[in-house]
Amino acid sequence: MSTLGTGAVPVNYITPSGHQALQDELYQLVHKARPEVVQVVNWAAGNGDRSENGDYIYGKRRLREIDRRIRFLTKRLEAAQVVDPQAREATDQVFFSATVDLVRGNGQAQTVCIVGTDEIDTARNKISWVSPLARCLMKAREGDEVVLHGPDGAEYIDIVAVRYVRID
Repeated sequence: MSTLGTGAVPVNYITPSGHQALQDELYQLVHKARPEVVQVVNWAAGNGDRSENGDYIYGKRRLREIDRRIRFLTKRLEAAQVVDPQAREATDQVFFSATVDLVRGNGQAQTVCIVGTDEIDTARNKISWVSPLARCLMKAREGDEVVLHGPDGAEYIDIVAVRYVRID
C-alpha cells in the first residue's frame, strides 16, 4: 500500500526522530560495529585453518548480517520522506504524524501516534500509518466516529482530539 514517488522506489514516510534513529544506527554499524568485526575476522584468519575457526566463521556470518542491515538502512533512508508534525498546518483532521486521542468501543481511552513503518513501538503507542487502526483514522476529524473492522467484528472508535506535536 506504499505510495510511489517519482521513481520505482516506494516512499518511506518517517518523522524527524525516526529518521535520526535510522541515521544513528547506520553510522554505528558503518563506523563502529563493522570495523570491529573486520578486525576480529582478520585476526582469526591469521590463526590458520579457517574451516574449524569459530571466531572466523562467526565473524564472517556477523559481517554478512551487518552488511545486509547497512544495505537495508541505506535504501530506507534514500526513500525517506521526512514529515515534521510541528511544521504541519493546524488541522483537526488525521494525517501521517498525528497524535490522536481516542476512545475505543469498550470505553478505554487511548492516545496513538501515527508514524512510519520503521518507527513502530506499540509499547509507546506508536502505530504504523499502514496499520488497520491508522488506516481507519486517516482523514477523519476530531469528533468523528470511525469503524475498525477486525477479526472480532466492527469496533466503533470516537476521535476526541487530533494534535501535531513532536514525536520522540
